[in-house]
Parts: sequence; C-alpha cells; structure tokens
Amino acid sequence: MLFFIIALSVVLVVLLTAVFKVHPFLSLLFGAFFMGIASGMPLADVVLSINEGFGGLMTNIGIVIVSGTIIGVILEKSGAAYRMAEVVLRLIGEKRPQLAMTIIGFIVSIPVFCDSGFVILSSLRKALAKRAKVSMASMSVALATGLYATHTLVPPTPGPIAAAGNIGAENYLGTIILIGLIVAIPAAIVGYIWAVKVASKIVVPDDTVEEGELTYEEVIKSFGKMPSTFKAFLPIVLPLLLIGAGSTAGILGGDGGLTNTVRFLGSPTVALLFGVLAAFLLLPKWNEESLTGWIGEGIVSAAPILLITGAGGAFGRVITNSGVADLIAGMDMTALAGGSMFLLIPFAIAAALKTAQGSSTAALVITSTLMAPLLPTLGIEGAVPLALVVMAIGAGAMTVSHVNDSFFWVITQFSGMKVTDAYKAQTMATLLQGVTTIVFTMVLWTILV
Repeated sequence: MLFFIIALSVVLVVLLTAVFKVHPFLSLLFGAFFMGIASGMPLADVVLSINEGFGGLMTNIGIVIVSGTIIGVILEKSGAAYRMAEVVLRLIGEKRPQLAMTIIGFIVSIPVFCDSGFVILSSLRKALAKRAKVSMASMSVALATGLYATHTLVPPTPGPIAAAGNIGAENYLGTIILIGLIVAIPAAIVGYIWAVKVASKIVVPDDTVEEGELTYEEVIKSFGKMPSTFKAFLPIVLPLLLIGAGSTAGILGGDGGLTNTVRFLGSPTVALLFGVLAAFLLLPKWNEESLTGWIGEGIVSAAPILLITGAGGAFGRVITNSGVADLIAGMDMTALAGGSMFLLIPFAIAAALKTAQGSSTAALVITSTLMAPLLPTLGIEGAVPLALVVMAIGAGAMTVSHVNDSFFWVITQFSGMKVTDAYKAQTMATLLQGVTTIVFTMVLWTILV
C-alpha cells in the first residue's frame, strides 16, 4: 500500500504539472502533503518533514545554484559566450560547422541553461550556416544536442546538482563533474551524427539567404568589443579546477593546513563563488547596471530552480519519513544490487517523468527523490557509484524533448522548423542521446564499480 501511495503521489505531481499546468514548485508541495497524509504520518510530522526537507537541501546546494546562474547571465551579457564560440570555430574550422556548433553548445551549457544558450547563439548559428552553406536544421540540432548533453549531466547546471543533493552525493561534486563530462561526450557525438545525417535533409525557410541579413563577421562585429579568451573561459574553468582539486584532496586524506585549504577552496559553494568573482572580470563597467542589474537577473533566474529543488527535497523527506526505507530494508534486493541493470530503474522513472511533463530539471529532482531511500539499502554509496546514479537519472531526463518541453519550442521558433520536422530532427535526437547515455553509463558501472 505504501508503494501504491508513492506512485499515486508521483502521478498527482505529473497531472498537476502536465495537464493542469500548475508550476512544478506547487505540484511537488501538493504531492508531498498528499504523500504524508495518505501514508498515515501525524499531521505535525508532515509539516516538519516538508520544512526540514526544503531547508536541508537548500543548505547544501542553494548558494551553488545561485552562483551558477549569475555566472551564466554574465557570460551571456558580456559577450563571453560569443568569444568562446569564436575560439571553438577557429580550432575546429569552418569546414565542419555542425561539429563546431556541437562543441560550442557542450561548453556553453555547463553554466548556462540550454534554452538561454540556444537563444544567445542563434544569430551566430544562422550566420555560420549561411556562410558554410549547410542546412539550418542541421546546425540547429547540432547546437541543441550539444547544449542538451551537458545540461542534464554536468554540474553546476541545477538539475544534476539537485539530483546529487537528493541522493546525498553533494560532497562528491568533483567526481560527478568529471564523470558527467565523460558521459556527455558520446551523447553529444550521437546528436552531432544525427544532425549531419538526418537533420541536414530538412529544408526550412531560413535556408534561403535574405537581403540585409548579417554575415558571420558582421554578427561578431555587431556585438562590440568582446572579452579575451582567458577571461571568457575563466568563470567556467576555475570552479571546475577548484572542485576537482578539493575532491582529490578529500580522497588522499590528511589533515594538514594545505590539505584543509584545498578542501575549503574546492567545496562547491566556495568554488562557485570564485567563479562569480572571475566573472566580474567580464563586466564592461563596475556600476549599478552590471553589479546590481545583471547579478539581480541571475538571482531572479535562480529563484524557480531553487523553489523546485527545495520542494523536491521536501517531497523526498516525506517519502523517507513515511517508513519506506524500513519497508525496503525488509525486502530481498539482491537481484537489483548485483550489477549495472539497476541503473535502468532511475533511467526509466526519469524518462517517464520527462516525457510526461517536459521539464528535465523536474525529472531529475523527482527521480532522485524517489531513489534516495533505495540506495543505502542496496549498498550503493561512495563517489563513483553515486555519480553514475546521477548519470542514469540524467540520461532519463533527456529522454525525450517534445511539445511539452520549452526547449523544443525554442528550437522550432528560432530554427524555422515545422513541428513535424522538429519531431524527426530534435525529438529523435534526444531519444538517441538518452539511450546512448544510459548504455555508456552501464558500461562505466561494469568497469568502475
């Protein structure tokens, strides 16, 4: 009966979000209250569990999420995203424009939401497609799948961070970032191949050159003076290096002054704040517009993610306190604990949620919440196993993007593709990305765990 109530609470969240268009924050809260009351918890304990779950998750990752969104806004407004794109184009060459767009998306979406990243780079994508005389649909899918790969797998994107926090892996962010970058590579490659082989055959109105449209050089020039390559990449690279160093220091152990300092600098909260400070170097002027306006915009962008993540934490705490952990502990889980096949469970749950309600972040939050009580019972703990669980959830959260996903509509509107063509180009690409990612994650589990 308890498992049935959990299933009903998840169905309630999906119905409220997908059918009645209720914001995921309220949907998750209503689901948490339903779960607590229906499972027979004392009413006072229901409220206490929701408050503790919300606050507990914010304690671990709240500042990290806000810092990441601030970095993303500054990269967007300062022209740093364009500078990174230009560097990639120089390295890859304009003879392989789809590959260039995939790599650009892969990098930019680490701190920037994939929707925003596509909009930011849309004029560059369009100008480069016309210069290279390749299909606009092909360039759109190459950029979209590159953005999508890191969006669902690599912190400091909020979804993977939330999933890590829910399953108790927030102290292993360095490992999750490293494994996420590795796992995202085959996902991006599959998206690139699909863009070249399939999407390139789709013709959209934007494929025809119109008089007065900007060339690639004019797009770059119209943006004005852009920051240097070093300054553009520093807000992304510095936090990743610090987190990696902190994780390494934690693995090596020791209690000396240098080790403790490296651990301090490598804690996700401190590392991302250093990323924000590095982003300050990109500000054209240190005035109210940038120091208050831009940063305020980043905080506003972070608010919905914080609320959804916190509500997911509340939902998870109610599930945990309902007694499901004790129930699971009394069950025979040896069949699940034996190998990588276990990863298909979080993948399937996340894929069902993503397909039903459209939000990758919500799918990551809800699935990780449901999986959290199960992991200790199966003996799944430590940096690498928990990181691979996050990858499995992320693989499901990218399967698939269609009409209930805002990213799908951003792509169709900016690329000029018809909905039927977008299903063939973008939706199928995300299906292949998700399947490739879970298979690759299972292979890594077999090798590393």
